[in-house]
Amino acid sequence: MKSYPQHYIDGRWVDSIGGRKLQVINPATEQPASEITLGTAEDVDAAVIAARRAFESFSQTTREERIALLERVIAEYQKRVPDIAEAIATEMGCPISVAKTAQAGSGMGHLGHALQALKDYKFAEKIGANTVVREPIGVVALITPWNWPMNQIVAKVGPCLAAGCTMILKPSEEAPSSAAIFAEVMDAAGVPAGVFNLVQGDGAGVGTALAKHPDIDMVSFTGSTRAGILVAKNAADTVKRVAQELGGKSPNIILEGAPLDQALPGGVGGVLLNSGQSCVAPTRMLVHRSQHDEAAEKVGQMFSAKQVGEPLVEGDHIGPVVNASQWQRIQGLIQKGIDEGATLVAGGTGRPEGKETGFYVKPTVFADVTPDMTIAKEEIFGPVLVIMPYDDDADAVRIANDTPYGLGAYIAGDPARAKKMVGKIRAGAVFVNAGGLAFDMPFGGYKQSGNGREFGKFGLEEFLEVKSVIGQLPED
Repeated sequence: MKSYPQHYIDGRWVDSIGGRKLQVINPATEQPASEITLGTAEDVDAAVIAARRAFESFSQTTREERIALLERVIAEYQKRVPDIAEAIATEMGCPISVAKTAQAGSGMGHLGHALQALKDYKFAEKIGANTVVREPIGVVALITPWNWPMNQIVAKVGPCLAAGCTMILKPSEEAPSSAAIFAEVMDAAGVPAGVFNLVQGDGAGVGTALAKHPDIDMVSFTGSTRAGILVAKNAADTVKRVAQELGGKSPNIILEGAPLDQALPGGVGGVLLNSGQSCVAPTRMLVHRSQHDEAAEKVGQMFSAKQVGEPLVEGDHIGPVVNASQWQRIQGLIQKGIDEGATLVAGGTGRPEGKETGFYVKPTVFADVTPDMTIAKEEIFGPVLVIMPYDDDADAVRIANDTPYGLGAYIAGDPARAKKMVGKIRAGAVFVNAGGLAFDMPFGGYKQSGNGREFGKFGLEEFLEVKSVIGQLPED
């Protein structure tokens, strides 16, 4: 069992002030995988003091200095990709083949795009005789989830560094080891003391202390909508900026007449990737009523053929979900779908055959799902897909928007026809015959999927304040 008992504060690994040990459970074996120390409000205070002190000098660094720093971080990160991937596979169950590529690789992608954004960004703009300047917002709390740990950490840390901010990272206590390795990366890259700080902990303890802290200027949070609301309430008294990327229930509209063999696999893969534990997964498949039954049969075959296996074994399989409580919640929602009258096409309750240990879920498909059913409304966060019939394009848009979420939406079929729908769909990203994220495009949600945007120059702007300078200044 690996142990990361210390926090990284002010450029050093330090003991917690009154924290308690926590064992992290391997979801494949149900045995301890690692151990950390849950931090305290006193640990947060120490990190904030360090970050506030470091901000005075780091905020004044030049673009060239921050470019050189990011380049060093990229070089050190590349060396640790295998270690990061192993930690992710062990602690949250993502198969190692995906952990080495999409999971750990996303960190490299975000660092690269933060570097490019920094090189290109205009921090000053002339408006007549006056000037608008964009400056680092200050000390930022970064609160990140377990499902894509490195993606969400680096999507925040990269632009934070580029902007000239200092930061305190609180990763999820469900998958903390990759964050500790990332702190080692930052240390090896020579990030100045206090610029990057890591305080391990849970939401109730460290998360609340960060959100409430009067000397933190901004919170960037990724997680559930429920937790995001609590963060915003805790931050309100100090009027700090809160950027949120929250839950999703993304629709995937299969346009009428689209060839199903071409239109279905992308959506299926998007749900099964990471065992369905992705906020932007296309978990509601909307199919024209005339093709509904055929689509259900084909999708059911794909899900039934998907293997479930060990995370540390290479292969094209899915792993377990992250923990026991999540497994139990998914089982309850699958049973709810059965009880409410949806047609179970594949999968169902219980563990897959041959899996007596571990939080494994059968890849599950429901058809004949109506918008009032629980499985059509709640974010399941597991390898569960619901297929919903629609009557025409207007009906498809209505069903797609019939959700409190608005993170992503997908359309498969004729691009000209899809173009007419894009402006009617209330979501932060619409994928037209495409499934992958683009790290130079803004990522974030409408409605209860959050506010603010991440990735590339849009992520950089989240960590900047806008200042008006009225009057003429000499040219540089």
